[in-house]
Amino acid sequence: MNLADNIMKITQFETFVLGTPWRNLSYIVLTLEDGTTGVGESRILGKTHTLQAYFKDIRRHIVGHEVHDIEALYRRITLLDFGVAHELEMTALAMIEMACWDCIGKLAGEPVYKLLGGKVRDRVPAYANGWYKGERTPEFFAEAALKVKERGYLGLKFDPFGNGDLELERSEFRKSIAIIEAVHGAVGDSMELHIEMHGRFAPHQAIEIARAIEPLHPAWIEEPCRPEDLQALCKVAQHTSIPIATGERLYSAHQFVELFEMRAADIIQLDPTQCGGILEAKKISSTAETYSLMVAPHNVGGIVSTMAALHLFLTLRNGKVLEHFNDFTDQFVKQTGSPYPEVVDGYFHLPEGPGWGVELDLDVIRQHPPRTVDGVIQDPGLNMFVKSEWNQRDGTR
Repeated sequence: MNLADNIMKITQFETFVLGTPWRNLSYIVLTLEDGTTGVGESRILGKTHTLQAYFKDIRRHIVGHEVHDIEALYRRITLLDFGVAHELEMTALAMIEMACWDCIGKLAGEPVYKLLGGKVRDRVPAYANGWYKGERTPEFFAEAALKVKERGYLGLKFDPFGNGDLELERSEFRKSIAIIEAVHGAVGDSMELHIEMHGRFAPHQAIEIARAIEPLHPAWIEEPCRPEDLQALCKVAQHTSIPIATGERLYSAHQFVELFEMRAADIIQLDPTQCGGILEAKKISSTAETYSLMVAPHNVGGIVSTMAALHLFLTLRNGKVLEHFNDFTDQFVKQTGSPYPEVVDGYFHLPEGPGWGVELDLDVIRQHPPRTVDGVIQDPGLNMFVKSEWNQRDGTR
């Protein structure tokens, strides 16, 4: 076989945006010389419009390049443009890279996980997020938690801390602890509680909260302090027996290595759609394993993000659990492609088909455009440091 027969270049790409009340989901579709297509997806906060423009800026890094050359793609975006790549660049890179893997899998006739070293498990444990859209009261949270349990999930994550920032008022502290206790009381020890802190707290406040809930044995506390303040994270870790989880707002291997070396966390929550893509996420996860750390990928996306995280997780020896939103919030997101990777009896199961094994429904995506003002895509976000009931995820500021 002529070596040139194995070369398959990218000839064009298109981008799309799906709007929801609190998150925009961005998609890229690559097309190869033979008509093969591949898809990537991510959510970026506050920069969806900028991300779309950035893809136009880096067209030279996409079109005309060999789809198999993942490492060269990484080099073009992180080195050849000279500036240090951060959230925007690493998210775009991840989306392109994910679409490349989808194409590569289709060309090989294999699911992506088989091209990443193969599987070490046949199913992946899941926990639910986005389930507590209502009043910020112990009663509502307990009732909503029971519905998650009824769906068969093994765990659930929630942030009960309102608009807390650095420190809670005493009444807010008591209310937050009461919500956690109510959820535990509703679901018992049969489900793992993942306590989300969204990088809110000064170390002393995070430590006080951790000590108050230690008797409930939560699975972890997540981002107790600002994600870039690793010394603060270390201080919290030294004063609680609860595992520390963090990493969704780290975007490069360099940032993760510093976290590993400081022993500031127990569970790494890299986001494959924002830290450079599946191969880079695999490398970071493998490095984490050498530090005896577990990996629980952050997953706030739709069908492609979820499927890509699932494929990655199947290959990880140190995988812990995978996050999932779309059973409880913006359920129409599940209609953007098929087959959707459903959670059954608490687990994602082995995907089938080449590449990611899914096909996007662009008509559904077009039916849910993002909100724009003067032609600029708006990012509703959650405004969680201002709005005390941001958990309703209704897009209001």
